[in-house]
Amino acid sequence: MAKPADLDPRAALRGGLPDRYLTPDDIAEMFEVPLETVYQWRKKRTGPPGFRIGKHLRYDPADVRAYVDQRKHADTTAA
Repeated sequence: MAKPADLDPRAALRGGLPDRYLTPDDIAEMFEVPLETVYQWRKKRTGPPGFRIGKHLRYDPADVRAYVDQRKHADTTAA
């Protein structure tokens, strides 16, 4: 059985929340964007909310899921 860290972050987000906080690399892979885009989202406050643990940036999977749901809802109501 694969450990949670070995799972595709996108599959983990769809199938259930991973039992660890996500890194900026996870977010970039999940959304298929460059890592710099993730940092720009944070700077502009347009992407999923992150938080710092010391010097390390982390994302709560529940917050990322809520962000995705919010974006999906916004796109649906705008159409």
